Amino acid sequence: MTSPQGPVGWLGTPPGARWPVGSDALDADPNPFIRYRTMLWSHHRAIEAGINDAAFLDIVRRLDDAVAEIDGNGFRHTPLVNLGTVGSAIGHTGHLTGKDETGNVSGTHKARHLFGLALHLEVDNAPTGTPLVIASCGNAALAAAVVARAAHRPLTVHVPTWADAAVLAKLDDLGARVIVCERRLDEVGDPCVLRSRELVADGAVPFTCQGTENLMTIDGGRTLGFELASDLAGTAGPGVETCRLFIQVGGGALASSTVQALAEAADLGVLADRPTLYAVQSEGCAPLDRAFRLVAQLDDPLTAVTSTDDSDVMWPWDDPGSLATGILDDIVYDWQPIVAAMLEDGGSPVVATEAEVAEAHRLVRDHTGVPADPTGTAGLAGLLAARRQGMVGDDDTVMVLLTGVER
Repeated sequence: MTSPQGPVGWLGTPPGARWPVGSDALDADPNPFIRYRTMLWSHHRAIEAGINDAAFLDIVRRLDDAVAEIDGNGFRHTPLVNLGTVGSAIGHTGHLTGKDETGNVSGTHKARHLFGLALHLEVDNAPTGTPLVIASCGNAALAAAVVARAAHRPLTVHVPTWADAAVLAKLDDLGARVIVCERRLDEVGDPCVLRSRELVADGAVPFTCQGTENLMTIDGGRTLGFELASDLAGTAGPGVETCRLFIQVGGGALASSTVQALAEAADLGVLADRPTLYAVQSEGCAPLDRAFRLVAQLDDPLTAVTSTDDSDVMWPWDDPGSLATGILDDIVYDWQPIVAAMLEDGGSPVVATEAEVAEAHRLVRDHTGVPADPTGTAGLAGLLAARRQGMVGDDDTVMVLLTGVER
């Protein structure tokens, strides 16, 4: 599975990409992999390989039907939720909206990344026996297992010693091979990621939500940003063009995919500009905030961001811990496009306290019908922290992502 070359973590727009204009049924299809297919690298490569548009649509529909049979849901444009009652509870008078991913395949945005990779495997005609591998013990692993089973491809999941028993049981039900990874003596970094890289060196395909491990995972993840662009373009309200977007960051592919897609939409004239990004981490694991502050003080920060050697600014966080367990990656793998976006647009990393992480979860559960877990509501925790620090005004327009269902 080859990838376009460029700075680490960046996935550009395919040649000849076309934004859906709603002129036919396919351009308004609720499945984002159909509606936005002409923006996807998988579609571009299909056309290059002699697979026409109709045949590509058949691939998407076949895989989507198989996913729905396993998970109960196929891929659909996920809804915006008015969070006005949450805003009232915290004194925020401006527009406050959430994008609810809890009803997505496997209850999380992660499946977008994996379905995008599955499309690439189909287009590349990769043998179905080619092993797939991921390092995860939560939503990414479950999403990978659902999509891999739908594609009839073998999956190995590397999990930490503290992985949840219920998640492990579900992975087993979905037919994934699970390997528990203990840290080796003097080992630095996530042992699950390191064990996965060993399998990749032996010929496995990284079936992951980390753009540094497989750049094409950004391809499917971009569909979330494309949906946001369509939603924002269709919104007539104050502050839409100066929206502040809060996205929780673990490994970083969610924020990286979303801001790259929004930038593409702005380049194509769909939006006047992309929203300003505020990347959210918890006080118990904040390597992105550390990296941003190190880069920002350099004479030429944007050049530093595009460097292939990031060891001076991004290294493992010691002893990560938070109620928002899904953003406890000790390294933000896809940090570079995220930091670049914040430097370019005047955004900022935000570090939420554990009290704010817990309060955000309570607010969403008490004031909405969105069944998000503490990781899924961590973007709102970032808004609480930003308000505390005076970074956001009461009347600002704000968007948060609600990304993972409480299991």
